[in-house]
Amino acid sequence: MSLIQFIKSKVFVKQLLIAFAVLFALVFVMVMWLNISTNHNQKIEVPNLEKMSLTKVENTLDELDLNWEVIDSASYNANYPKKSVIEQSPEAGDFVKENRKIYLTLNPSGYKDVEIPDFYGKTKRQATSQLTAIGFRISAEEIYVNDIAKDVVRGLIYNGKELKTGDKIPQDSELILKLGDGDGGDQQIDNSEQENIE
Repeated sequence: MSLIQFIKSKVFVKQLLIAFAVLFALVFVMVMWLNISTNHNQKIEVPNLEKMSLTKVENTLDELDLNWEVIDSASYNANYPKKSVIEQSPEAGDFVKENRKIYLTLNPSGYKDVEIPDFYGKTKRQATSQLTAIGFRISAEEIYVNDIAKDVVRGLIYNGKELKTGDKIPQDSELILKLGDGDGGDQQIDNSEQENIE
């Protein structure tokens, strides 16, 4: 039997139909399996986890068959409880499938310690800019000391204690500037004149 005769035969047509039927059945079974295994059309709304503790996050997500992972901690934010959620991904209101992992960013337990830079001899404006740029607050209260230079930084006070360059204190701390009053030079001249008179 030639190839052309075989293709035209009922046996070939029958085998071709069987092959198409088997292929269709395999595709159908695979699609059904994918729908079940990937939870097709299943939608779970992501809850708002903002300001929740990890214990509450775990309980909330367990009830929804969702997982979580802490990926980072942000800079301390006093508006959020310590070690609570500041950010989440996916965001609240998004729809996800079962067992999806929610990634969390937490608020630290407090401000990180920051090193005091070299401040001695800088002007009030320079020191204020430098200190606020790294996260400190400058008190409106100022202490003036007898010094030849006016408004030049001669010290920093934190919680009643004088700081040195290199000391570490929590970010967002309030610092009091100790400044020169500009009268120190006149006082030294007066003392010298008094010694010459004697």
